[in-house]
Amino acid sequence: MKLRDTWTVYRKEVREALRDRRTLASMFLVPAVIMPAIFFVFGFTTHRVMKSAQAESSVVAVLGGGDSPTVRAALEAAEGLVVVEAPEDWRERVGDKRLRAVVEIPEGFETSLKDHAPAEVRIYHYEGEYKSRHAVGELRRFFAELRERTLAGRLEERGLAAGFARPFEIRAENVAPPEKVGGNAFGGFIPYLLILLSFTGVIYPAIDLMAGEKERGTLETLLSSPTSRVDIVLGKFLLVLTVSLTTVACSLISLTASLIIGGIAMLGSGRMAEHLSGAAEAGSALPSLDPLGLVGVVVLVLPLAVVFAAVALTISLFARTQKEAQTYLAPMVAVVILPAIAGVLPGVELDATLALVPVLNVTLACKELVSGVWPWGQLALIFGSTCVYAGLALAWCVRMFGRESVLFRS
Repeated sequence: MKLRDTWTVYRKEVREALRDRRTLASMFLVPAVIMPAIFFVFGFTTHRVMKSAQAESSVVAVLGGGDSPTVRAALEAAEGLVVVEAPEDWRERVGDKRLRAVVEIPEGFETSLKDHAPAEVRIYHYEGEYKSRHAVGELRRFFAELRERTLAGRLEERGLAAGFARPFEIRAENVAPPEKVGGNAFGGFIPYLLILLSFTGVIYPAIDLMAGEKERGTLETLLSSPTSRVDIVLGKFLLVLTVSLTTVACSLISLTASLIIGGIAMLGSGRMAEHLSGAAEAGSALPSLDPLGLVGVVVLVLPLAVVFAAVALTISLFARTQKEAQTYLAPMVAVVILPAIAGVLPGVELDATLALVPVLNVTLACKELVSGVWPWGQLALIFGSTCVYAGLALAWCVRMFGRESVLFRS
């Protein structure tokens, strides 16, 4: 192996990649423009839909309540609710989203309130449907206020203080620092995004450099040069790694800028200002991330990107055409995503065993790092094992590139 020859092959591949619009789009356009645009559009649309649903009066039906006119009248006058009579097919109407919820007032409800007899109000709804859940929340609020007024009246009749039925209050207070709050909230999303981007960034260049050259008939010309095969495959590998890391870097920059701009816009809104003011008065720590932890995340992702680049290059080497290479690499996305998702699940904690599982170990470690926790022993085990996997993957790639049966499959 000659570093000079490797560098020559690398420069040649870089020049060709910079002339390819598809490679440039995958490196810069997609992570820097399209992905932030998708996040903005998705967030804006979700916000508008939720705001519209909250502003819209929920259509609910009432079962019974004929002998409870006062409660029925108060329910019909409640803000945010449109009360109608329950049709015979009210269950189907709830399932078809023509009714948001149905409330059943038991017989003799007002009488039971006066006689201190127990009663039960039932609410029928569409589980998982946002507008139905919103209607349930409005109904719960109405009957909770009715219950509080009824209880206050009973206490007043007996000359008892309002606190008689509630001898003490329960207050939860966060004692975790802001870094741990933010790390717990976003620690799983950040490594998941970086891992996914670092893998998707290697797919197209790996396919083009191996299966693409076979299909164009330029691989034979390159192999006939005086450069050794080791230098050729290392030069191609370095380009795939460069594209992957560039994609990750562009995505980080664009997403950081998007979050800053979005945060400034949200801080400018009155609702967000009230939320932050309320959190400050309550003594709650606003979520944040450890900057050094983010640097540690990037360091851990680097050897994993080497693994992805070497594996993608080797798999595409077995393909005769670019379409065949895409077929081989498509299932690898699931292989990468599943361990990353497993690392986000609650209850999955980093230990010595999971520190040896590729992808999952990096995800779990990143959750700790952005929280400001540095488990040095496990971090060393993760970084060392990932470097070993990277070396084995690269050695496999070099070995396969040296086999004629793999290069020129018929």
